[in-house]
Amino acid sequence: MNPFQDRNILTRRSFLTRAVYTGVGAAAATHTIRDLRLINAAMAQSSGSITGYKALICLFLNGGNDSNNWVVPTTTSAYNAYAGLRGILALPQSSLLPLNDQGTTPYTDADGHTYGFHPSCGKLQTLFGEDKLAVTFNVGTLVRPITRAEYMGNATGTRPPQLFSHSDQVTQWQTSIPDQPPATGWGGRCADLLNATANPTGKISMSVSLNGSNTYEVGRVVQQYHVSSTGAVTLSNLSTAKLQTMRNIFGHDTANLQRSVFGDVMERAVATGELLNTSIQATAMATDTPPGTWVWNTPFPTSGLGTQLKMIARIIQARGPTAFDMKRQIFFCSVGGYDTHTNQVTFNTNGTVTSTTGTHANLLNDVSESLFAFQRAMEQLGVSDSVTTFTASDFARTFPTNSQGSDHGWGGHHIIAGGAVKGGRTYGHLPVLALGGPQDTGLGRWLPTTAVDQHAATLARWFGVSESSMATVFPNLSRFSGTEYGSDVGFMKPA
Repeated sequence: MNPFQDRNILTRRSFLTRAVYTGVGAAAATHTIRDLRLINAAMAQSSGSITGYKALICLFLNGGNDSNNWVVPTTTSAYNAYAGLRGILALPQSSLLPLNDQGTTPYTDADGHTYGFHPSCGKLQTLFGEDKLAVTFNVGTLVRPITRAEYMGNATGTRPPQLFSHSDQVTQWQTSIPDQPPATGWGGRCADLLNATANPTGKISMSVSLNGSNTYEVGRVVQQYHVSSTGAVTLSNLSTAKLQTMRNIFGHDTANLQRSVFGDVMERAVATGELLNTSIQATAMATDTPPGTWVWNTPFPTSGLGTQLKMIARIIQARGPTAFDMKRQIFFCSVGGYDTHTNQVTFNTNGTVTSTTGTHANLLNDVSESLFAFQRAMEQLGVSDSVTTFTASDFARTFPTNSQGSDHGWGGHHIIAGGAVKGGRTYGHLPVLALGGPQDTGLGRWLPTTAVDQHAATLARWFGVSESSMATVFPNLSRFSGTEYGSDVGFMKPA
């Protein structure tokens, strides 16, 4: 069943929605869908006004990031517990990059722990020291608060369904509603609420994806707009003669509703693609002297993630009224390779194992270098305080090794970056690193102590979702009202 379709009959709205997800429409036809936002006007957050610009970027680490090696405790007792259980995956304490307060004093959390980043994450260490990056510990999908005893007893209605399944946990992370059939993503629900007020004359969709269809940006009104790392992919890439022929076909008069609407969708798709490609090129050139020599002060990596974040930076650069006229934007980018069952570390020819290099080290280095370049780009554009990037992943991984890597876990650690982040701090609590400990559900799969709902609500509140609308975006959020963080983990500065 198509989750965007409210009725089985083919209406103009449902036809347009279907068209968005087929062919060229998947790349650019969401401009048409945006114009139909008033169909669900009752969902719109109409109270108050939205001023200034803000963007929210979801960076999804596909496959399940082993965040146990992303941020590691360095206090003696905690590190010894870490090293004793991680086996070949344990990073040497001397290789860890210390998390320092203001770049000089070792940061100590409320539990008395100090920490270090993976040795491949030098640029994340820099951002943490500049108070532009924060870490949240042990975040995961939860139906409601749950104890280890409830989990081990399989208490009814306490476990998210299909734990440790890639597809199910990706969906639950991106919807924040693990106990209901997926319909919309929490980013899509934010867009549905805010778009009419924030972007009344916006020229592209509020939700932009740099890596294909995703659940996070699925909305009932605002549909995601797919862009490649080189720009919009539309029929405008055809030769002038072929493009004109196609446009003549699109504009051909017909009494058939489907043909007429399809032609309208395709024409708008071409126009929107041309607008985007022209705008990102013109904006990048117009702000430099001489025109055409724009250079990012910090070059972006040429990796898949680096080029995705670079395109997001270019779209943000064109946010103003002369191009896209947007006050709120939601972006999605992702990178794969994190399902590290067998190749997490380097096995040397002499039989030794190196935990500081290998697949996982390369992946984390890419995140570090790419996110650093993106943050510097936001500073160059003067919007650092208005743009927040956060990571998400299917799940973390088992704490003990399986001899070559690690297996599917549950709660994991994440980062949030940007000028509006209360950076240089960690939030939440590091799990007790012990098999059979209070957060161990078996095999070192940590029971989350912060819910995706709480983590996401903290971001949504900064982004502009009102308290009265919070339950619309996060239906399960009230279940966590009695926990330590309630509906706000605290890592964002006041909106």
